[in-house]
Amino acid sequence: MADGLARWAATRAPELLARAEAEAVQVLRDALVAAALPRATATPAAGDAPRPTDEPPKPAGEALWVYCVLRADGASPPAGEGVAGSPVELVEDDGLAALVSRVPIAEFGEEPLRRNLNDLAWLERVARAHEGVLERALADASIAPLRLCTIYDGPARVRMMLGAARARFLEVLDVLEGRQEWGVKLLLDPAQVAAEARRRLPDVEAEEAEVAERGEGAGYMLRRRLERRLADAADALAADVADEVHVNLLGCAVAAVTRPAQNRELSGHEGDMALNAAYLVETKRVDGLREIVAVLEAHHSAVGARIELTGPWPPYNFVPHDGAEALA
Repeated sequence: MADGLARWAATRAPELLARAEAEAVQVLRDALVAAALPRATATPAAGDAPRPTDEPPKPAGEALWVYCVLRADGASPPAGEGVAGSPVELVEDDGLAALVSRVPIAEFGEEPLRRNLNDLAWLERVARAHEGVLERALADASIAPLRLCTIYDGPARVRMMLGAARARFLEVLDVLEGRQEWGVKLLLDPAQVAAEARRRLPDVEAEEAEVAERGEGAGYMLRRRLERRLADAADALAADVADEVHVNLLGCAVAAVTRPAQNRELSGHEGDMALNAAYLVETKRVDGLREIVAVLEAHHSAVGARIELTGPWPPYNFVPHDGAEALA
């Protein structure tokens, strides 16, 4: 998420992209605020209500931003700061621990959070800090990452969450133990795909010669039919390459999730993205995954295949979405 937001913010100049950003931020903001768990906001007493002409006082106090859940045995908070510059702490309950850091309600309470999520620079900074804590924690333990803006009003609430979802967290941590999430993006050169698809089509040269003989007018329908045939062949070839890459990578993965291709304008990638997927791989097989990626890239060089392998990532894609609502 952090990387996507960085690229997003860096390409805000074009008017069309700016409008798309505004719409996307609105959706993201509403989703994050709706998803945030119990807030640490208080309702003032009637006698304390400010007069309409007064500037509303900023809410005081702190809440806890929760990053992930891990097994308490041997757990320790990673070095470095959290989203608001506070150190990362542990909150434990019956064999489980949550990594948390303190955040001011004046900035992370419900209404301030709603405003801040409209600020791309603020959102990027917070998302980067959140991901940074997860990546540091992931270096030492298996973690169940929680969604951005998971906020509780204190340690007691965090312990209640851990207790209520204990069985589900243990199940997730069992699945993730000794495994890593790796991302794969397959990029193809459209010109090379088109050329290779043309080379594989039978009788294409004869069809092109017939179109040329018919001339501009008489050969119009034949030319359009040939163009459609070539375009369909290129699409089919790209899909076949993506399927082959995916199947081969599945051979060394425990599980996989495919996602829609990213927008080229937002992500900045070159070529056509034929596959955007995440794979859950046993740590001991990561070197094998890299080898397979290299072999597949070389095997499909005729279509300009480039396979981007990134990771390990916090395993958001492999934390079940059913069960405890605190899970990512």
